[in-house]
Amino acid sequence: MSAQAQMRAMLDQLMGTSRDGDSTRQRIKFSDERVCKSHLLNCCPHDILSGTRMDLGECLKVHDLALRADYEIASKQQDFFFELDAMDHLKSFIADCDRQTDVAKKSLADSQKEISAEVAAKAEKVHELNEEIGKLLAKAEQLGAEGNVEESQKVMDEVEKTRIRKREAEEIYRSSMPASSFQQQKLRVCEVCSAYLGLHDNDRRLADHFGGKLHLGFIEIREKLDELKRIVAEKQEKRNQDRLKRREERDREERDKLKRRSRSREKRRHRSSSRERKRKTRSRSREKRHRHRSRSGSRSRSHSHQRSRDGSRDRSSKSKSSRDKERTSRERDRSRDKERRRKKRTYETANGKSEERSSEEREAGEI
Repeated sequence: MSAQAQMRAMLDQLMGTSRDGDSTRQRIKFSDERVCKSHLLNCCPHDILSGTRMDLGECLKVHDLALRADYEIASKQQDFFFELDAMDHLKSFIADCDRQTDVAKKSLADSQKEISAEVAAKAEKVHELNEEIGKLLAKAEQLGAEGNVEESQKVMDEVEKTRIRKREAEEIYRSSMPASSFQQQKLRVCEVCSAYLGLHDNDRRLADHFGGKLHLGFIEIREKLDELKRIVAEKQEKRNQDRLKRREERDREERDKLKRRSRSREKRRHRSSSRERKRKTRSRSREKRHRHRSRSGSRSRSHSHQRSRDGSRDRSSKSKSSRDKERTSRERDRSRDKERRRKKRTYETANGKSEERSSEEREAGEI
């Protein structure tokens, strides 16, 4: 890659798709299904194993450093949970590699059936020491490249000790094998990257393998897969707890709502019963007032009737008294008249003659 291309990639990774306002690059977002989520998380096997013996070629999904920068900026504000997609991707890839490893191991076992289990165990010991030497050499080279000379020298001392143990293991293995068979190449499949390792590989080849991009790439992929599994488990646990909290909150809100409804119904029933009591009270009051008015009217009518009867009795009594008085007066008048006539008769009887004479005299005088 040219220096200009490297600079452009660095700017894309730092500033994202908004770096130069290119509208064509902004037509797709990092959340689009066409974008590789493993690439956004910097763990796509197509990127990691590029240029190795197991180069997977170009990924079927979109890879763009600018989109990765957009994602890194946006993920600070929101959790998109792309770790789940990346985990599924790496898990599928590693599962395929492990199946290939199992097939290769079975093939080697079928081709070397003539070797006994005891001899195979001794050869396995030599392979383990070879791997240890290769890993130590790769580590020593890395420390030397970083300028840590003292640590690199200590690792080289460990390499020498391991080489001595390897030679001893090879002597044991050689003594248990026929001379003709020992010359045959005994192979082993690497558990990390599925590459074949020879029993008689020299240190340089072992160092190249364990410090090579292919082996280290598989280590990176496997470590990234373990990290993604941990992150996904933590996030799923957190989401489950949040979901449980939301469910509890909804249940609590529902209970509160039911309580409010119950209280509301109770209040309505109370208001209804209050209105009913008031209505009954008003009805009783109206009935009482009606009865009172009825009684008052009856008493009034009774009093009026009584007064009428009393008035009638008084008038009757007065009329009777007046009649009695008139009768008495008439009787007295009659009595006086009788008495007057009686006296007059008596007087006339006693004085009849004189009266006649007087009468004649009055008559003569008149003549």
